[in-house]
Amino acid sequence: MDLRAITYGLLFAFMWSSAFTSARIIVAEAPPILSLSLRFAISGVLGMVIAYAIGERMRLTPGQWRAVIVFGLCQNALYLGLNFVAMQWIEASLAAIIASTLPLLVALANWVIFSERTRLLGVAGLLAGTLGVLLIMGTRLQGGADVTGIAFCVLGVIALTVATLSVRGASGGGNLLMVVGLQMLVGSAALLPVGLALETWEVTWTPRLIAALTYTTLVPGLAATWIWFLLVGRIGATPAATFHFLNPFFGVVVAWALLGERLGPLDIAGVAIVTLGILAVQLSRLNQRER
Repeated sequence: MDLRAITYGLLFAFMWSSAFTSARIIVAEAPPILSLSLRFAISGVLGMVIAYAIGERMRLTPGQWRAVIVFGLCQNALYLGLNFVAMQWIEASLAAIIASTLPLLVALANWVIFSERTRLLGVAGLLAGTLGVLLIMGTRLQGGADVTGIAFCVLGVIALTVATLSVRGASGGGNLLMVVGLQMLVGSAALLPVGLALETWEVTWTPRLIAALTYTTLVPGLAATWIWFLLVGRIGATPAATFHFLNPFFGVVVAWALLGERLGPLDIAGVAIVTLGILAVQLSRLNQRER
């Protein structure tokens, strides 16, 4: 793994993790579902315009069209939609930690459902990650964290796990930025009628909100996805996935620095345990691939 790959991985992990803090800022001053639908519409159009500018077209493989639909609905509409709604009630750091369990859930599903062989290191990582999440949740629940918000985040990461397991070969066939743009438009279209039915477009336009919307649209929305594809193309999907172990750390630190969210000793211990658990799972999968 060279310096450029490490740089890509660090940038991706930071961008992905920071999205929860910017989302927390947005939902404090705008309706969550409608604002997310707007964000996806802008990101999707920008992605498609840039894709056309660099020569990509809507000539996708069947696997890519499946990715557009499945990820558009499961990742954008369900996963991010549920997280945006949840962050009206819970802290960004807690939402980031729950979302960071994705590699653990994917590994667990592959082990239990698809009978994928899992080495002892991977099993230890799953147990450690589960223990860390339970420790953090117990601490936050005692501190008054909203159970409904936590449930929404859990449902969201389960939806993303299903999407991850359902779509294979989405990166084959080129036109990657076109795929990204189209799946965002699918998410926007799915969320718009829900938002119109349940919410009223009442927004307090402040410099803080405008900055958060702009950042969320351009950085986690477009840039992080593009960097992820660059990283996967450079070192492969399994080695690239090891950078997910940084997400709990970055998510908590960014929320603490920008929003002043509390960070107690048990939170730090839980984040450390989850981080090590994710790293163990990913290293176990990486070692299996190399054998």
